[in-house]
Amino acid sequence: MSASTVPSVLFVCVHNAGRSQMAAAFLTHLAGDAVEVRSAGSVPADSVNPAVVEAMREAGIDISAEVPKVLTAEAVQASDVVITMGCGDTCPVFPGKRYLDWPLPDPAGQDTAAVRPIRDAIHARVLALLADLGVPPLS
Repeated sequence: MSASTVPSVLFVCVHNAGRSQMAAAFLTHLAGDAVEVRSAGSVPADSVNPAVVEAMREAGIDISAEVPKVLTAEAVQASDVVITMGCGDTCPVFPGKRYLDWPLPDPAGQDTAAVRPIRDAIHARVLALLADLGVPPLS
């Protein structure tokens, strides 16, 4: 683990406009201050996918103010767990980090109905991650 007393998780996808934003929002919502959460993209989009924003709103989480962020080596170095979702080899690898890959469909260009099952799969994976980290969900 990092020098802090809480685990740090970085979610990475290509555009940081869909999957990684949903995962970060769910982890933040479910863990509160018990986990440090980051998200980034190897080629960030200009904005978060509107269908993703709507799907998360349906789940009771508002991510409308989120902005895609660029993936940096510093973000990876500062994280204990790095979870990739389609960024492939663009994610830098550092010794001592735990890497997971969550193969999930890309919500880019999809409507809200198509995003819902992706959202639900991410929610389930985040709950499993919390259990693995030994952090009980807040809600």
